[in-house]
Amino acid sequence: MRKRQHTTALLDQGVPVQAKLAAAWTSFLFLYVYVDILAFYKPGVVDDILLGVVWEFDITPTWAITALSLLAIPIFMVVLSMTLPARVNRITNLIVASLQVPFAAFNAVGQLGESWMYFYLLGVALEVILLALILRYAWTWPRTAPSATTATSPHREAVRTQQQA
Repeated sequence: MRKRQHTTALLDQGVPVQAKLAAAWTSFLFLYVYVDILAFYKPGVVDDILLGVVWEFDITPTWAITALSLLAIPIFMVVLSMTLPARVNRITNLIVASLQVPFAAFNAVGQLGESWMYFYLLGVALEVILLALILRYAWTWPRTAPSATTATSPHREAVRTQQQA
């Protein structure tokens, strides 16, 4: 005969907003990089790179610095999301995620009507979903509840009067 075991509900501890943001930026970064890596399999891409061209851009030190700078933004957002004070963190995430949306969309515009269009559209769609999640987390950042004793409370005034006496 089998004994029936009672299962208890799992404890669902809330995840801090900073951790949610860092995880979302990390996921965004993986998508961002893997879309570029998988694009190497598109016929002609590696040949163009060997000729010194990425899309329509010549591969130069300026191009490399620009590409690295753009990639560094989500990289730094992972650590900034975990370390910035709440108010600055919230504002930074709202601004940076908002600016990343059109940048992500730019990557698909040149592919419209091309055979790899759906690959790029999927990549952009997934990136935009993660950016929307980041915007939601930052926008709905929990606020602290007001203190039970405020500056105008009678108790606080009584304490202040006793301290002055």
